[in-house]
Amino acid sequence: MKIRPLHDRVVVRRKEEEQTTAGGILLPGAAAEKPNQGEVVAVGTGRVLTNGDVQALAVKVGDTVVFGKYSGSNTIKIAGEELLILNESDIYGVIEA
Repeated sequence: MKIRPLHDRVVVRRKEEEQTTAGGILLPGAAAEKPNQGEVVAVGTGRVLTNGDVQALAVKVGDTVVFGKYSGSNTIKIAGEELLILNESDIYGVIEA
Protein backbone atom coordinates (compact mmCIF):
# COMPACT_ATOMS: atom_id res chain seq x y z
CA MET A 1 0.00 0.00 0.00
CA LYS A 2 1.22 3.51 -0.81
CA ILE A 3 0.40 6.86 0.77
CA ARG A 4 0.32 10.21 -1.01
CA PRO A 5 0.35 13.14 1.43
CA LEU A 6 -1.57 16.28 0.53
CA HIS A 7 -0.24 19.81 0.06
CA ASP A 8 2.74 20.60 2.36
CA ARG A 9 2.74 17.36 4.32
CA VAL A 10 5.65 14.91 4.43
CA VAL A 11 5.64 11.21 5.41
CA VAL A 12 8.74 10.22 7.42
CA ARG A 13 10.07 6.86 8.62
CA ARG A 14 11.67 7.49 12.02
CA LYS A 15 15.20 6.12 12.57
CA GLU A 16 15.60 3.16 14.89
CA GLU A 17 15.85 3.86 18.62
CA GLU A 18 19.30 3.67 20.16
CA GLN A 19 19.67 0.57 22.32
CA THR A 20 22.88 1.68 24.05
CA THR A 21 24.30 4.99 25.23
CA ALA A 22 27.56 6.47 23.95
CA GLY A 23 29.24 4.98 27.06
CA GLY A 24 27.95 1.49 26.22
CA ILE A 25 25.13 1.24 28.79
CA LEU A 26 22.24 -0.92 27.55
CA LEU A 27 18.91 0.94 27.64
CA PRO A 28 15.62 -0.85 28.30
CA GLY A 29 12.82 -0.12 25.82
CA ALA A 30 11.00 2.34 28.10
CA ALA A 31 14.14 4.41 28.75
CA ALA A 32 15.16 4.81 25.11
CA GLU A 33 14.21 8.16 23.58
CA LYS A 34 12.53 8.25 20.21
CA PRO A 35 14.95 9.66 17.65
CA ASN A 36 14.24 13.04 16.06
CA GLN A 37 15.64 12.02 12.67
CA GLY A 38 14.09 10.07 9.86
CA GLU A 39 13.95 9.33 6.15
CA VAL A 40 11.39 11.02 3.91
CA VAL A 41 9.16 8.38 2.34
CA ALA A 42 6.65 10.58 0.48
CA VAL A 43 5.99 14.30 -0.07
CA GLY A 44 2.93 16.30 -1.03
CA THR A 45 2.58 18.56 -4.05
CA GLY A 46 3.43 21.74 -2.16
CA ARG A 47 2.00 24.55 -0.07
CA VAL A 48 -0.85 26.52 -1.61
CA LEU A 49 -0.15 30.25 -1.30
CA THR A 50 -2.83 32.91 -0.75
CA ASN A 51 -2.73 33.89 -4.43
CA GLY A 52 -3.41 30.27 -5.47
CA ASP A 53 0.12 29.40 -6.60
CA VAL A 54 1.73 26.20 -5.33
CA GLN A 55 5.16 26.48 -3.68
CA ALA A 56 7.20 23.29 -4.07
CA LEU A 57 8.59 21.59 -0.96
CA ALA A 58 12.27 21.90 -0.01
CA VAL A 59 12.56 18.19 0.88
CA LYS A 60 12.39 15.18 -1.41
CA VAL A 61 11.95 11.44 -1.05
CA GLY A 62 15.09 9.83 0.39
CA ASP A 63 16.26 12.89 2.35
CA THR A 64 17.29 12.37 5.99
CA VAL A 65 15.59 15.08 8.01
CA VAL A 66 15.69 16.43 11.57
CA PHE A 67 12.41 17.34 13.27
CA GLY A 68 11.31 18.48 16.70
CA LYS A 69 11.11 16.11 19.64
CA TYR A 70 7.36 16.60 19.95
CA SER A 71 6.67 16.86 16.22
CA GLY A 72 5.00 14.00 14.51
CA SER A 73 2.13 13.26 16.82
CA ASN A 74 0.29 12.12 13.67
CA THR A 75 1.45 8.52 13.32
CA ILE A 76 -0.04 5.92 11.04
CA LYS A 77 0.62 2.23 10.44
CA ILE A 78 0.94 1.00 6.89
CA ALA A 79 1.87 -2.63 6.23
CA GLY A 80 2.96 -3.00 9.87
CA GLU A 81 5.33 -0.02 9.68
CA GLU A 82 4.81 3.10 11.81
CA LEU A 83 5.19 6.34 9.85
CA LEU A 84 4.95 10.01 10.82
CA ILE A 85 3.02 12.66 8.92
CA LEU A 86 4.59 16.10 9.39
CA ASN A 87 3.97 19.52 7.96
CA GLU A 88 7.05 20.79 6.14
CA SER A 89 7.29 23.57 8.76
CA ASP A 90 7.85 20.88 11.45
CA ILE A 91 11.10 19.86 9.75
CA TYR A 92 14.17 21.76 10.98
CA GLY A 93 16.66 20.69 8.34
CA VAL A 94 18.06 18.10 5.96
CA ILE A 95 21.18 16.11 6.88
CA GLU A 96 23.59 16.03 3.96
CA ALA A 97 26.39 13.49 3.70
